[in-house]
Parts: sequence; C-alpha cells; structure tokens
Amino acid sequence: MFEIFAEPGTWISLFTLTLMEIVLGIDNIIFISIVAGKLPPEQQGKARTIGLMCALVFRVILLLFISHIVAMKDPLFTLDLPFGIEDFGVTGRDLILFAGGLFLIAKSTTEIHGKLEGVEDDHTIKKVAHSLSKVIFQIILIDIVFSFDSILTAVGLVEHVTIMIIAVVLSMGVMLAFSKAISDFVNNRPTIKILALAFLIMIGFMLVLEALHQHVPKGYIYFAMAFSLAVELLNQRIRKKAEPVQLRDSIDLD
Repeated sequence: MFEIFAEPGTWISLFTLTLMEIVLGIDNIIFISIVAGKLPPEQQGKARTIGLMCALVFRVILLLFISHIVAMKDPLFTLDLPFGIEDFGVTGRDLILFAGGLFLIAKSTTEIHGKLEGVEDDHTIKKVAHSLSKVIFQIILIDIVFSFDSILTAVGLVEHVTIMIIAVVLSMGVMLAFSKAISDFVNNRPTIKILALAFLIMIGFMLVLEALHQHVPKGYIYFAMAFSLAVELLNQRIRKKAEPVQLRDSIDLD
C-alpha cells in the first residue's frame, strides 16, 4: 500500500485533492460558523469542533464504502415525463442532494429573515442546552450532504482510497485551525454574514440543480462569492475612512 508514496504523481494528487477538499469545505465551515454563532461564546467552539469532526467521520466512512456510494448514481426509479420529454431517472444521489439543497435554502432564508426582523436568541440555561443539541443536529444533517458531494468529486481525481482519506484528514485539520478565525470574521460583521447566507442559498440552489441533472461548475459560484466578498471589504474600508470625516463635520456643525 505504501509503495504508492514513492511515485511523484501520488504527492501531486494528494496536494491537489487536499486543496480541493479545503475549497469545497468552505461552504460547510461557513454554515457551521453561522449556526454555531447563535450559541453563547463558550459553546461556539465546542459546536464548531463537533461539527467538523462529524464531517471528518462521515467522509472517512463514505470513503470506506466508496463502491456503494458510486453505485448510488444508478437510478432507483424512473419518472415518465409528458410532452415528449426524456424520462428522468432518479438516483439516491439525486434525493440526498435535493433534500440537502432545500434544507440549505430554507435555513439560510430563515436566518436572513431573522436578521431583518432583529430577532435575537434568549440565552437562558435551558435554551442553551436545547440550542446546542439543535445546532449539532443541523450540522450533522448538512455534513452528510456536503460529505456526499465532496466524495463523489474526489472519485474522479484520485484512484486510491488511502490518498483520499489522508487528503480529507489534512483538509479538516486546516479547517479546524482556521474555524474560529472564519467564524469571528463572519459573525462579527453583519454585512459579511448576510453575504455568507446568500452564498449558502446559492449553494443550496446549485445542489437542487445537480439533483435535477443540471450541472453547474462550482468555480463560477466560488468566483462570484470571492468577487462579492472583495467588493464588500472595499465598501467596509471606505465606510471606515468616511466615519472620522462625518464625525468631524458633525462637530463643526454643532
């Protein structure tokens, strides 16, 4: 098994797959950061760690049963469509991605609505215990969807399961190291948080399209998100520079 590491191509594949897992894990860690941000500060780190460790466990388990996962691309049943449209074969993959996409859209939309209405969580002791279990449950649900999508993508890049497992462990280590910084960055900036929620809606919509056999290159979505983030950071910098000027003008008027 270890002789594959003597080949230079193995290390290139490992680096490429690890980088891809980190990129694909961005939406997962954003979701974890947002739902964990509803908890008190002392509970947020625990929720993030549990969420990412669950993602690691799910992905390793899926890799160990990769032959069954690939088989889930085979149709479970076929829908007869009218008007001469080609029949639609529904696979296990389609059902998981469709349900996960709807969940992401519904959850993100609810979070945005809550922000617009100014709804704040009541962090009583009873509420905290209930919220932590609820947050972890939501994280586990979305971990399953993201892990499933990530593994299917990895299958096309690397042949050896060992390389896939190592790449998953390395990528999760990187995300664990930066999870707090990303969470603080998102949750401490309301406009960035809304942007992140909008990004999750896009990801949910993309999963629904994938379930309907409409492939959408993920690069387009990640580029759109990076571009929007860059514009928002520029806006924040401009607003920060404008604040002293506005304050000075207000003092002069007084």
